[in-house]
Amino acid sequence: MKTRMAAMVVAAGAAVWVSSLALGAAGQQAGTAPARPAIPRTADGKPDLSGSWGVMNTANWNILPHPASADGPGGTGVVVGDELPYLPAALAKKQENYRTRATADTDARCILPGVPRVMYEPYPFQIFQTPGVVSMAFEYLHATRNVYMNTPHPEGPIEWWMGDSRGSWQGDTLVVDAMHFNGDTWSDRAGNYHSADMHVVERYTLLDRDHLQYEATIEDPRVFSRPWKMQMVLYRHVEPNFQLLEYDCIAFLDEAAGNLAPPTERSR
Repeated sequence: MKTRMAAMVVAAGAAVWVSSLALGAAGQQAGTAPARPAIPRTADGKPDLSGSWGVMNTANWNILPHPASADGPGGTGVVVGDELPYLPAALAKKQENYRTRATADTDARCILPGVPRVMYEPYPFQIFQTPGVVSMAFEYLHATRNVYMNTPHPEGPIEWWMGDSRGSWQGDTLVVDAMHFNGDTWSDRAGNYHSADMHVVERYTLLDRDHLQYEATIEDPRVFSRPWKMQMVLYRHVEPNFQLLEYDCIAFLDEAAGNLAPPTERSR
């Protein structure tokens, strides 16, 4: 009797298992997929990117994979493919930048970091969105960006620290075309750099309410042999009463204060 009951239980369990597999297969055949998380939207139906955001990576120290060192924490990198296609002469310049990074980098000199680097400086920033302009206020150096929607770039050549940004919507993705940079900003503290001919196309896509996919494609024929891309996630600050704070970059002699230059004998 016990043997017969056990056999019946096993058979019932097997039937349930087979039925679940059949239902799963039927769902796949019907093309069903998990529902995408709802995202906030503005009155005109566009994804609402407004809010305070920040990164959780070490791209500001080096956009490529790198170990922890005296320069800063390690990181897995944000460059797709984990390499930069430098032209030979440009690679020599990058290596020279690395040797002089302690004093030559914009972080060390308290100078605006440019685009895309301002997006992954280790400080929060806030987005203000309207149909005509998407504005960004950064805690770092009180930097600002205005992305003017559906308008052309002004005629150049123009060399601005933060470039000129023009935006449009492609479905639920904000696409920003940025150009008119100077050649004085770097991509990170490791000396990766660009020229004044750099052209950046950024893509901002909400994954859900609190995660914003950021992608930037960089073209610069004076420095790179082909376009390359970086990707990362921006995280919404959800702490109660979160706000941007005052940050005045001063050329401190203390590395811990944000300046890469080592202390001098006079400061010790």
